[in-house]
Amino acid sequence: MRLFVAVCPPVEAVNHLGAQIARLRVGAAAAAGARVRLVDPADLHLTLAFLGDVETVRLVDVESALGLAADRFRAGLEAPPRLRLGGGGVFGDGRRMVLWVDARGDVEPLHELARLVRERLRVAGLPYDEKPFRPHLTVARPGDRMDPAAVEADRTDLNEYAGPEWPATEVLLMRSQQRAGPRYERVATWAL
Repeated sequence: MRLFVAVCPPVEAVNHLGAQIARLRVGAAAAAGARVRLVDPADLHLTLAFLGDVETVRLVDVESALGLAADRFRAGLEAPPRLRLGGGGVFGDGRRMVLWVDARGDVEPLHELARLVRERLRVAGLPYDEKPFRPHLTVARPGDRMDPAAVEADRTDLNEYAGPEWPATEVLLMRSQQRAGPRYERVATWAL
């Protein structure tokens, strides 16, 4: 099964962001029927670690590692980190162009959580993508179906965006299924 570890914003933050995305060029293009892919609001998340394909028999090891990471993180907290979505960026180009929103607020604790998650996965001998952690939330995949200048204008517009503040109160183990686009399913959750 294809797995990743994430923190998900609450419905209020997702709805606020959704209203902003609808006003952007990618939102207008998607509403007009262009093949610009907006991320389903139910799937919006900040990835802490991407494990990729993990054998089902190792699921208990993954859950144990994440439970230990959440316990260690929670033990060092006075309160859950308070985050907000704001600012923007672009990854890739051509067919692989992605528009994303930045995580702001108490991002240092989020970096620490990602570090603990990855440390526990490593100790358990579990695979994960070792790219540096960059907290962001993918909102659209315009690819090469939009003029790059329009996507850049949306990125600039997102730099003025500041969503509502919210507490990161849980870490989730998610399963990604790649049928007709990604679909995500919650496998397990740990309180922070």
